[in-house]
Amino acid sequence: MRAASSDSPLSHIVQHPITVKEVEPGFFTPEGVVTLMSDHILMMILGSLLLIVLLPIAVRKTRGGSRLNMLVPRGPGNLIEMICAYFRDEIARPVLFEHTDRFIKYIWSVFFFILTLNLLGLIPFAPLSGLVGTHIGGTATANIWVTATMAVLTMIMMVVNGLRIGGLDYLKHFNPGPAYLAPILVPVEIVGLLAKGFALAVRLFANMVAGHILLAVLLSFVLGAFSSGGWQLGAPIAIPVVLGSVAIMMLEIFVAFLQAFIFTFLTALFIGQSVVFHHDDHEEAAAH
Repeated sequence: MRAASSDSPLSHIVQHPITVKEVEPGFFTPEGVVTLMSDHILMMILGSLLLIVLLPIAVRKTRGGSRLNMLVPRGPGNLIEMICAYFRDEIARPVLFEHTDRFIKYIWSVFFFILTLNLLGLIPFAPLSGLVGTHIGGTATANIWVTATMAVLTMIMMVVNGLRIGGLDYLKHFNPGPAYLAPILVPVEIVGLLAKGFALAVRLFANMVAGHILLAVLLSFVLGAFSSGGWQLGAPIAIPVVLGSVAIMMLEIFVAFLQAFIFTFLTALFIGQSVVFHHDDHEEAAAH
């Protein structure tokens, strides 16, 4: 995406290229350029580095002393262990069954990566842009290319592992009815598979964009009032707008956690539908 004008509410949301390379125009490069580095790519690199550096430090903190206390986390490690245990026991195991340990690391990685990008997008890096000469900051998950790439990764996990683990059983899912209905059911199931990826990408993208646009529009009211009417007009408008913006920011923090959870939950559910083929047997065993 090209950077929007500075007075547009979208200027703090859209991707701002930092380094680009000219290429031949094509389907994926209609403007004839490829973005090699942008503020969103920078935020993804920063988020990855923070996870790589901070998570091991947090989980290594234990009570110490006896050998038993060396296994008991303290501080942030308690929170991280609680989150990981919840996703393993309450989200992944009911849908993945015996395949839980095989896919849980991917599920954990998806949650913490999306959550980190969502929270980084709430930090106001924009005032620092003038110091470095280019726009920095922004929410990477408000970029449809980022969310679509993560959705494609999940679809690859679904299809590849479905074929690897289930083989013929996975292919039978594409025609759950009689053989003569295959010309109708197989295309419908393929569309359903693509719709799962589409839902993953668009749900996260739309929810992260919406809140930022609302905040940008509200703050633009304040700037417009000060520029046109000075303090006499700006101050009465600024007070309710700032209070409303604080409330929306609190909601944005909640949405950051919620959307990371929803994406991770759907990822586990979709993978489970691709690799688990005997739901009835598992449910009957659980009932007994």
